[in-house]
Amino acid sequence: MLFKNANKHCLNLCLLLAFSPLSSAATNSQLNIDNPIVLQRADPWIYKDPNTGCYQFIGTSPLFDEIEIRSACRINDLKLAEAKVIWQKHTEGNMGAHIWAPELHRFDDSWYVYFAAGDVEEPWRIRMYVLANKSDDPREGDWQELGQIKTPDDSFALDATTFEHKGKRYLIWAQMNVPRTYNSALLMAEMDGPSSITGPVITLTEPTLEWEVQGYKVNEGAAVLIRHGKVFVTYSAAATDHRYAMGMLWADVESDLMDKSSWHKSPQPVFSSQPELGRFGPGHNSFTVAEDGITDLLIYHSRDYLELKGSPLSDPNRHARARPIYWDAQGFPLFFNGQGD
Repeated sequence: MLFKNANKHCLNLCLLLAFSPLSSAATNSQLNIDNPIVLQRADPWIYKDPNTGCYQFIGTSPLFDEIEIRSACRINDLKLAEAKVIWQKHTEGNMGAHIWAPELHRFDDSWYVYFAAGDVEEPWRIRMYVLANKSDDPREGDWQELGQIKTPDDSFALDATTFEHKGKRYLIWAQMNVPRTYNSALLMAEMDGPSSITGPVITLTEPTLEWEVQGYKVNEGAAVLIRHGKVFVTYSAAATDHRYAMGMLWADVESDLMDKSSWHKSPQPVFSSQPELGRFGPGHNSFTVAEDGITDLLIYHSRDYLELKGSPLSDPNRHARARPIYWDAQGFPLFFNGQGD
């Protein structure tokens, strides 16, 4: 069911990339984006304040030990902004290791940070946790721990993201299945609070395609973009070296998002390594809007060299980048237009 109409769209997408002019979105050069926008920050997430137009940036620290936020009113100034540490890992118990992929969200008049963490005694016992802050400025005030997001299966779980659609709030996350036949799939459920889910859980996508199982069997790092009558969910797959790449799901905005048959899946990655551009392993993205208030931006990390120094996790060569998103005639995003990053 996930592949309904996917092959047809893949063909259309390839034809559009090859022969059709791109949409009128501004280019990297027109936006004057100076990549990387932040050095040595994987899993980048940007929140744009609708009132001020300024940006809050959060991402994975290369030491996996703390969560920090930096703020700027221009994308290019994020790399120069002072990083304010808002939370540090525990010295014992849970939330004490592998502090990964923090996301910053604002709803119900509060800020929330969703992140993954292991235990001090069991670093690979990765679970999802939430912090909350009622201050107007997320760099100020007190961040309180709301605890773990519990799921029906108590297994390796990470990369929680949340979004609201038609009066309902949803959580999408990555989790290992009980038989451990893969590292993680993407699951979704409705939420009844900022740190809890309710009702049934559906599987949006499992790592079954050849490009998704390179090195590891992974679907992770979901991000949601609602445009042109569709709910798009991008995700990342495979090992976190040069084989890491982005996939995409989509559903009609009027469909029942908790019905598996509403979702479709691209059989091919929508954004991947391109050695001639010095781009290796792009992924774990988020979305924001450029300073012009119009152009949608893809925020992602990638490496700028192939041969890693140590392991994929120990090499800090994952830098946050930004690039404009183009749109085809059918209202689907195009993440690559032949230009460099």
